[in-house]
Amino acid sequence: MKMKKVIVFFGLLSILVACGSDNDPGVGGDNFNRKAMLENWADNIIIPAYESTAAKIQVLKTASSTFTDSPNEANLSNLRTAWLDAYMAWQSVDMFEIGKAEQITLRNFMNVYPLDADGMQQSLLAGNYDLTSVNRQDEQGFSALDFLLYGLASSDAEIIAFYTDAADGDKYTTYMTDVVDRMQMLTNSVLDDWKNGYRDTFVSRDGTSATESVNSFINDYMFYYEKFLRAGKIGIPAGVFSGSPLSDRVEARFRGDVSKALFLQALDATQDFFNGIHFDSQGDGVSLKHYLDDLNSVKDTEDLSVLINTQFDLARSTALNLSEDLGSQIETDNTLMTKTYDELQKVVVLMKVDMLQALNVKVDYVDADGD
Repeated sequence: MKMKKVIVFFGLLSILVACGSDNDPGVGGDNFNRKAMLENWADNIIIPAYESTAAKIQVLKTASSTFTDSPNEANLSNLRTAWLDAYMAWQSVDMFEIGKAEQITLRNFMNVYPLDADGMQQSLLAGNYDLTSVNRQDEQGFSALDFLLYGLASSDAEIIAFYTDAADGDKYTTYMTDVVDRMQMLTNSVLDDWKNGYRDTFVSRDGTSATESVNSFINDYMFYYEKFLRAGKIGIPAGVFSGSPLSDRVEARFRGDVSKALFLQALDATQDFFNGIHFDSQGDGVSLKHYLDDLNSVKDTEDLSVLINTQFDLARSTALNLSEDLGSQIETDNTLMTKTYDELQKVVVLMKVDMLQALNVKVDYVDADGD
């Protein structure tokens, strides 16, 4: 009789172990529908965001072609508008460094700053540049256009003169064309990959192991928020890591007065993703917020999802006090920048520590700045 009980016990144990494989959404009592969340991410947020960015970059390409064909103030103004529209759209896809975007390191070719303006000018004048090289990542993308549209001189007439100069004008127009063409090619390649196979692969990998879509993307999401939004847009230029302010490290530093807008757009996109808000803002779907709520995740007697959203809102309300030009803000009153950073850092703690622990997700990237 005892032997039968032992056999039954181990039989039940083996069933439980088998049910607890890495691909089973019920591991550890977690019965959340991860596939529905992945579908919402892909179909209602990621792909529409890339479609919008690709469309804005197409407008940018048309405007740049018009300008290089006929450099004048009206065409320069239209090109600047198209650049900013595309740059704002980029803020909604920058966090999605997974799949094809990760393979080609899309972010590194689209939006590295600070720009090596001197190196870029030397390359374009010599005509020996290779935009596919990792050594040229800080000489292209949105930052390169920022310089080419605003940083060449102090007046529009002087800037246009670079493109109409008899000796070197063609070199500037050719470089601008090459930069925009590459931005379009890279963005379209990622969008095409999502729409032609990767979307289904992404959604199908709904298990709980570190290599499955949910765990992988949550890590990518956290890495983006921590390193590129919190540190890149605010902490590094504010001097949080260097000990002294670095106002020349702000995003879009040559245009200047859009750096705050770019940051806020990125912050909104990041919080919207947490909440599962559709890209068109006309609805929402299954998200990290719902995941935490489904697990009844609580900290200090309050729902963790509420605490995270409240802290997102506090970070935004602090940032709204900043100057439109973050470089100017740093030079006049950097304490507002460091206060904004502090509020952003509180989100890191809530998500990277409390959220990841609740979701049983391990951090898979190196924390180099000691937080």
